[in-house]
Amino acid sequence: MIKTIFWDNDGVLVDTEKLYYRANKEIFAKMEIKLSEEIYIEFFLKKGFGTWHLAEAKGFTKEQIAAFHLERDALYSHLLSTEMRVIDGAEETLQKLNDRFKMGIVTSSQKKHFEIIHNNTDLLKYFDIVVASGDYIKSKPAPDPYLKAVEISGFHNEECIAVEDSERGLKAALKAGICCYVIPTELTKSCDFTGAKKILRKISEISDVLL
Repeated sequence: MIKTIFWDNDGVLVDTEKLYYRANKEIFAKMEIKLSEEIYIEFFLKKGFGTWHLAEAKGFTKEQIAAFHLERDALYSHLLSTEMRVIDGAEETLQKLNDRFKMGIVTSSQKKHFEIIHNNTDLLKYFDIVVASGDYIKSKPAPDPYLKAVEISGFHNEECIAVEDSERGLKAALKAGICCYVIPTELTKSCDFTGAKKILRKISEISDVLL
């Protein structure tokens, strides 16, 4: 019996992935590095590595890269504050499921960005736990975020499901022994979702499946 639902944040609950890509693309352009969607998808959404190694290969020092990293974070924070929106149907879906399941957010998002996002939403009231960057050692596609969520929840992994939008998120859930539903976005629709319980078209279909 399913007792808890773990939701990815970016791309599942809030439409932020395009903003993160924009922030990275703009900062990498300052280093004269073209960050195409294909490169972004490969390293961020499939492998979870990021692309700072491209700056290293171009000869930038660790100090310079750290400065660009801070500039990227500041730009992303600005975009979140001004352009972020909740995924259509997300709050209605959470409302339907709230009385039937415990729910948590399991994200690779930095806590400072997570706070900016949810200062502009009314979604956190639906969640019992939040696991974000800094709460575990290795990020997705490692299983650490989901293993931490299972530990905090007090449930067994077979009593949990995950909802993801990316290949790295799916891999993290599966490695943690958690059944995973996937809702692809425009940026992730080309990913390999082998092993997903089901691939859905929109978030409202989760309540249809579970209820």
